[in-house]
Amino acid sequence: MENMTRAQIDKATKHKIADKPQYIRPKEAATLILIDGKPGQYSIVMGRRHMRHKFMPGLFVFPGGRVDKTDGSVPTPDALHPEVENKLLCKMKGRPTSRRARALALAAIRETYEEAGLFVGGKGAFSSKYDDWAAFSENGVTPQLKNLRLVARAITPPGRSRRFDTWFFAAFTSEIGARLPEGTGPSGELEDLHWLSFDAARKLELPSITKTIIDELQTRLDQDPHLSPDSSVPFYYLRGDKFQRDLI
Repeated sequence: MENMTRAQIDKATKHKIADKPQYIRPKEAATLILIDGKPGQYSIVMGRRHMRHKFMPGLFVFPGGRVDKTDGSVPTPDALHPEVENKLLCKMKGRPTSRRARALALAAIRETYEEAGLFVGGKGAFSSKYDDWAAFSENGVTPQLKNLRLVARAITPPGRSRRFDTWFFAAFTSEIGARLPEGTGPSGELEDLHWLSFDAARKLELPSITKTIIDELQTRLDQDPHLSPDSSVPFYYLRGDKFQRDLI
């Protein structure tokens, strides 16, 4: 995706970006890529966005979504790894704070439950005053942050009906504390949830950035199968007429 022009992005996404689009401020969002298997045999969980969505309907994506105001206040027994937090704070728009950093991670965990029915955390008593987290209490799972790894960041280009400043986290399936028996999440936003190899995932109808993140993650796992927290993280955004790839 690096150095793709505006015209190439239009063609790849089947969406023309206006020459002078109305400015929409990107909303903070977070995604969690769950990884199963061992080197050379990894699989990742993905689902298809419901066709009723105005933003990327019918495309396969990872569980994720917008950060809620209350996410940063949810109690956890641990903290983000210092290297992960530093990367989140490094180029965070606005005033960087530890609360905002942990809110991103917790949003990724919450959305993974809501969209995929997977509870990331450890078994144990948990209590929160926020309704969005009641299911964690009911299933005896406490959300945990220390083993989440940051693997990418991307900002939706101008001209879209929705824009997000999305941080992509990853974790191994050993971090899953419980699963809903339905095999999907209560929000109904993702359908056709599957665990897929990287090659199988690439054959799906994907947003360009999702394919790029899949490529980035596979390369990183090949070089760093334990996802060391101090590894560099790619950051994609549109500058002028071309997509840029920086490292955090």
